[in-house]
Amino acid sequence: MKITDSSEAQRRIEALRANIEGVIRGKKDTVKLAVIALLSNGQLLVEDVPGVGKTMLARAMARSIDASFQRIQFTPDLLPSDVTGASVFNQKTGEFEFQPGPIFANIILIDEINRTTPRTQSSLLEAMDEHQVTVDGRTHRLPDPFFVVATQNPVEFYGTYPLPEGQRDRFMMSVGLGYPSFEVEKEIANDQMKRHPIEKLEPVMTAGDIKALQSIVRDVHIDQDIMDYIVSLVHATRNHPALLLGASPRGSLALVRTSQASAIAAARDFVVPDDVKQMAKWVLPHRFISRQRSQTSLHETNEIMAEVLEEVPVPIEASERRGDGS
Repeated sequence: MKITDSSEAQRRIEALRANIEGVIRGKKDTVKLAVIALLSNGQLLVEDVPGVGKTMLARAMARSIDASFQRIQFTPDLLPSDVTGASVFNQKTGEFEFQPGPIFANIILIDEINRTTPRTQSSLLEAMDEHQVTVDGRTHRLPDPFFVVATQNPVEFYGTYPLPEGQRDRFMMSVGLGYPSFEVEKEIANDQMKRHPIEKLEPVMTAGDIKALQSIVRDVHIDQDIMDYIVSLVHATRNHPALLLGASPRGSLALVRTSQASAIAAARDFVVPDDVKQMAKWVLPHRFISRQRSQTSLHETNEIMAEVLEEVPVPIEASERRGDGS
């Protein structure tokens, strides 16, 4: 069925979420955020302790969409050409031919992104920002849609290379999973006694469906007073006394796009302040740098974001005009 309006879009999004939740149990909010990042045409960073399902979230998303998928395990000896590809000499033709690397797929899982060197990490910058790679002076477009899910463990630092600010800023959203509840963990253990649920997961969407949904997201209406609210939130982070570096203009753009996707997920063709407030918690904090650089923590940046949301006035008139109670 062709996706033509926000109601049909919302039904398709719910089907995708339900499919992923068949594998990622008890984490509806995180699955929703991951889907919003995909529909926003952005990239997703999943930061959490080992064993909570970071890699499985990416695999479940890939299995739910009939599109090309590649997994790249980042290790200290990985080279940029192992990611982007390289020019190889063809003895038959006497010419160099470009051999695409694993980055040439619709959905990319980058496992343990902070395990490789800054040189290899930087090979992702152009791909994530411009959906292309340049090798030996020649530019090659990546498949469309293009979605990166990167995982990292924020607790263990031995043998890791912290992501530079420019790299983190290119992730539209940063989320975590957390430990499951007692009941959910028991359910997971029972489900996987004989076979993993992901083995029987079937696609519910195509790459074309994702492109159509991304196009619908871009058409979602945003009142100018809500746009002012978005920019005001970002500017407030730059002026916060505890921050050396607040959110960038890329953060503003990410907040716009994810707010539009949030509206579509709620079957609306317009953004309300609650969309912005909910998305700001996941789109902006990972871009912050504390004045105490070595002591920046997720807890601290989340507290700062909560303060900013409390201080910046909400555009009440837009809420009332659109029928939102926030």
